[in-house]
Amino acid sequence: MRLRDEMPVDHRLATVYRYGAGLCGVILLVFGCLGFADELRPFDTAGTDVAGMSTNGLLSLISVLFGVLLIAGAVIGGNIASALNMTVGALFLLSGFVHLFILDRPENILDFGLTNVLFSFAMGLLIATFGMYGRVSGGLPHDNPYWRRRHAREAAQESLAARRRQRAQGIRAGTQEATSARPRG
Repeated sequence: MRLRDEMPVDHRLATVYRYGAGLCGVILLVFGCLGFADELRPFDTAGTDVAGMSTNGLLSLISVLFGVLLIAGAVIGGNIASALNMTVGALFLLSGFVHLFILDRPENILDFGLTNVLFSFAMGLLIATFGMYGRVSGGLPHDNPYWRRRHAREAAQESLAARRRQRAQGIRAGTQEATSARPRG
C-alpha cells in the first residue's frame, strides 16, 4: 500500500484543512518578514517585539522557512501535506515546551517570551490538527484505509463477506436470467 493511496483525498474537508495550513504558513511568513523589515540582528535577545511577540533575526528566518514550507505543502496537498502538517505541528509543540523551560536563560537564543510559547502551542495544535484529518479518529468509517490497517482482521472478514454477497447476487441474477430465458410452454 502506497502512502498516497491511504488518505481520503476526495473529501471536501481535506481542502479546508489544506487552506487552513496554508493560512498558518502565511501568518508565519508575515511574522518573519516583519522581523526582517525591522533589521533585527540574528542572536539579539534584547526583547524586540513584532506583532506582540519578541523576536530576533534567527526567529524571523525560521518563521519564514516554516511559513514557506507550510504554503508549499498546502499547494501540493494530499498525504504530503498531511504528513508535513503533523510533523510541523509536533515541532511547534516541542518548541513550545523547550522554550517554556528556557525562558529568561542564556540558552534562549530565539528570544522567546511567554507570548511566543503560547503562540507556539496554539499554532502547533492547529497545524497538527490540520494534518491529522482522516488519519486519527475514534469513528473512522470502515472503508477508511487507516481503519483497515488498524483492524486488519475485521477488514479482511468484511471484505470476504462483501465478495461472498457479490458472488451470491451474481448467481441469483444468473439464475433469474436463465429462468426468464426459458420458453414457457
